[in-house]
Amino acid sequence: MRSLLMASVAAVMVSALSACAGSPGAGSPSEVTAQPPAAALTEAAMNDARRPEADRARDELRQTRAMLEFTGLRPGMAVADIRPEEGFFTRLFSVMVGDQGRAYAFVPNQTAARENAFGDALATDYPNVVRLTGKLEEMAFDRPLDVVFMGEEYHDFVIPRFGVDVTAMNAAVFAALKPGGLYVILDHQAADGAGISVAGTLHRIEAAELRRQVEAAGFIFDGETHAVRMPTDDHSLSVFDASIRGRSDRFVYRFRKPG
Repeated sequence: MRSLLMASVAAVMVSALSACAGSPGAGSPSEVTAQPPAAALTEAAMNDARRPEADRARDELRQTRAMLEFTGLRPGMAVADIRPEEGFFTRLFSVMVGDQGRAYAFVPNQTAARENAFGDALATDYPNVVRLTGKLEEMAFDRPLDVVFMGEEYHDFVIPRFGVDVTAMNAAVFAALKPGGLYVILDHQAADGAGISVAGTLHRIEAAELRRQVEAAGFIFDGETHAVRMPTDDHSLSVFDASIRGRSDRFVYRFRKPG
């Protein structure tokens, strides 16, 4: 049964990718036609044979299917995964954008000594993945992006010891995106009113403060998904506390560049 499902999904994707390759400007959400259903793309990404079993085991808690559909990724698009670490989302994005698309694994200078190797391994396993390393405030890509994704990392970048100018970082994301492009941010929720005050201790950020910062860069709030909300989390513990690790209350916001 699984082989039949995969064959069907593969056929849908091959057909869609062929259509994209033959149309000018493939990758633009307004121009790509004959796209496969989002569910088919998601199934293909989640069932890709190259995915480690450890990643598959995290799908339920991470609500991977809902997260992927929320990004709006389609074949031919260009996406950047900011600080991808081991590449949980980069692998999935690579399959979703397909051979005509591009997935950038952007490693910040601050974590390059440990994480460049992860990015290089991703680029070896997935031909459409490119590892880039640089300053978050100056990130740039060789083609305009459709989506920038930041998974559980934004709170780190506001911690003073990271030395990141977050205003400049958000401006760089804005410049890298096409008009109409999406900035999707997943992070751990802090208590109401906490702002960025517990980012370095509990590894959380208040969603309202993150939204304020991103909108200040010129983005328009474009929606959220409650897929990874955890009402039982009272926001008082570090997300690394054994009693809550992997089950913290998380928010997922999507912002759009006007145009």
